[in-house]
Amino acid sequence: MQYVYCDNMVKLANKVVLITGASSGLGAGVASLLVEKGAIPILTARSEDKLQTLSRQLKGEHQIIRMDVQQDEDVKRVVAQVIKQYGKIDILLNNAGYGQFKTIAEMPIEDYQTMIDVNYLGIVRCTQAVLPHMLAAGTGQIVNIASLAGKFPTAKSTSYTATKHAVFGFTNALRQELRETKIKISSINPGPIATAFFDRADPSGDYVKNVSQFMMTTDKVSRDIVKVMEKRKEELDLPRIAIPAMRIYGLFPRFIDRLTYRLFDRK
Repeated sequence: MQYVYCDNMVKLANKVVLITGASSGLGAGVASLLVEKGAIPILTARSEDKLQTLSRQLKGEHQIIRMDVQQDEDVKRVVAQVIKQYGKIDILLNNAGYGQFKTIAEMPIEDYQTMIDVNYLGIVRCTQAVLPHMLAAGTGQIVNIASLAGKFPTAKSTSYTATKHAVFGFTNALRQELRETKIKISSINPGPIATAFFDRADPSGDYVKNVSQFMMTTDKVSRDIVKVMEKRKEELDLPRIAIPAMRIYGLFPRFIDRLTYRLFDRK
């Protein structure tokens, strides 16, 4: 499904795009590109200081709002505020999330719960808050940042892999649920990206060294995300070299697991 095009390319000028996790990394990169295209990104994150720093770097129309995707009322408040001001939300980019590379023995259950609350339920909360407005408008797009980890599990990432597998399943099921509407549901499934994600996920730096040849830049992935918005793609795996690998894995998962587990155990 990675190359399915369902509509003609759309212009992003004057589109209101609500972005979660926008204070750094992909969220910030996409926001910068959207401003260049004349869109109106609404940047949300827990850190207002980081949002203000980013805001000073953006030249076009945009807005920053502090929001915690773990808080139901926070999400509802922000969505209501955006709708009141702009009358619409054209695109929702569910980008907030984090990872930790630990074995199941090392990671307490509370850490599993928190990661599920942010990575998966955060997407559910934002989608539930925004979707009624898109349905009323008869148009819109929801773009969820999943991960190749949701398709290709590796050791020392049981918590992160499970959350991204949940995002992937949620996105696919939601797409089917809304198939007869004009709401486009999209999934971005990237491999490793050179962002601050690894400051928390891989503080030793070992995993980053081992996958350095596969590491993508924030700018490259951000541009691909914007293209998904313009072309209203349903799904995109990144890097593109991973697409045939994912297809082979889908056919022979246990065989590939036995061949590769030592390579991807180096976290």
